[in-house]
Amino acid sequence: MACRISELVIDCADPERLAVFWSAVLGYVELGREPDGGIEIGPSDVGFGGPQPTLILSPSTDARPAKLRLHLDVNPTDRDQPAELERLLALGARPVDIGQGSEVTWHVLADPEGNEFCLLRRRLDPL
Repeated sequence: MACRISELVIDCADPERLAVFWSAVLGYVELGREPDGGIEIGPSDVGFGGPQPTLILSPSTDARPAKLRLHLDVNPTDRDQPAELERLLALGARPVDIGQGSEVTWHVLADPEGNEFCLLRRRLDPL
């Protein structure tokens, strides 16, 4: 028996703002709210426990100390990478230079709170 990632928890200053952003990026919906202000988002047809992990945007007043040791990679599902990059930028993502150079095939971006994530080139089938 093995484990499976069921949830990813992201500490953030504004869970509402990040829930809106990541729901639009991933096609997720709000699944629930915690008494502490946390918001869980995930696939609308499955919710928690499906093949994709849900995201929990957890309120925190702690300042981000440095570069995160974990980041998300996303792939386009219904368009090519340049079109998806345009969509993500329109949603509020911004390009980030972490020294990746111009020869790479992915784009490094940051969400509205500055959390880095990568938009990869390969198009995946939707689940």
